[in-house]
Amino acid sequence: MADAIRVAVVGVGHLGRHHARILSSLEGARLTAVVDVLPGRAADAARTCGAQAFTDSRELLGRVDAVTVAVPTERHREVALPFLERGIPVLVEKPMARSLEEADAMIAAARTTGAVLAVGQTERFNPAVAAVMPVVTAPRFIEVHRLGVFPDRSLDIDVVFDLMIHDLDIILAMVKSEVASIEAVGVPVLTPRYDIANARLRFASGCIANVTASRISRDRVRKIRFFQPDSYLSIDYAAQEVEAWRLVRRDGGRPSIEGGAIPVERDEPLRRELADFVRAARERTAPLVDGEAGRRALELATRIAARMERVV
Repeated sequence: MADAIRVAVVGVGHLGRHHARILSSLEGARLTAVVDVLPGRAADAARTCGAQAFTDSRELLGRVDAVTVAVPTERHREVALPFLERGIPVLVEKPMARSLEEADAMIAAARTTGAVLAVGQTERFNPAVAAVMPVVTAPRFIEVHRLGVFPDRSLDIDVVFDLMIHDLDIILAMVKSEVASIEAVGVPVLTPRYDIANARLRFASGCIANVTASRISRDRVRKIRFFQPDSYLSIDYAAQEVEAWRLVRRDGGRPSIEGGAIPVERDEPLRRELADFVRAARERTAPLVDGEAGRRALELATRIAARMERVV
C-alpha cells in the first residue's frame, strides 16, 4: 500500500482497541502508532497491532497523516485541536465534545486549515440504516428504544450523550426539519447522572419522535421504527435487520398490505466508519458524518438534557 496514509489511534480503551484492530488491516491505511496515558495499555495495543506506542498524543505531530480520537469526552477538544490546527484529519468519537463551545472550536480549526473533521456516530454506518435511508421520505412518527445493561465505561456522561445521541443523529439525518419543541424526562438510578431518559421531539414538519434510552435494562434492545403515509419501516440495529410494509391501493379493488424483510448485507459499522474516514482523509473530501453533523446531534442532546433539568 504505497499510497496508504499513516494513521494513529489516541486512546486504546474499550472502543479505541477496536479502532486499532480495524485500522491495522484496513485498505488505504497504515496504523503507525497508538497512544494512551496508561503506558502498559498503550504497549499492549501496540504489540497486538504492530504499531508504535506513545503516552502523549503531541508526540504524533509530524509522524502521522490522520488520527482517530477515542479518549473520554472531556478530552476530545484538547487532543483533537492541535492536529486540526495543523491540517491533519481527525475522527473524534461521539459525543464530539462536552460542550457546543468546544465543538465550535474544533469546527473552526478544521475550517481554517481545511482539515477533515469526522465524528464517530457509528450507527449512521450500520448497513440496516443505509438500506432504509432512501425509503424514509416523509416520516410522521418515529419510535426509538435503545436499552442496554449497566456499563463499566462512559459514566462521565449521562445516557443522552452516551446512547441516545446515536438515534438523535439518525433522526436528524432522516427528518431534515427543525426541532420545534422538546419534552424530556431523565432519572439517575445507579449513578449521579441520568441513566434512563425519554424525549418527545416535535419537528416543524409535524413529525414527532419518541426516543427512549436506558443503560440499566436487563435486556439489550436497539430498534427504531418509522411511520409515514402508507408505509412502516423497522430497523433492528443490532441484528442489522429491516422490515418494510406498505399499503398498496388498486383501482376499484380493496387495498392490501405488502412487504417484509429487506435484504441487508451485514458488515461491522465501525469498519465502515473508519473506511469512510480514511477515504476522506486520503482524498480530502467530506466524510459521511462531518463536524457540523456531529454538532447538530450534540446540540439536540444538550437541549434535551437542559429540558430534563427543568423538569427536575
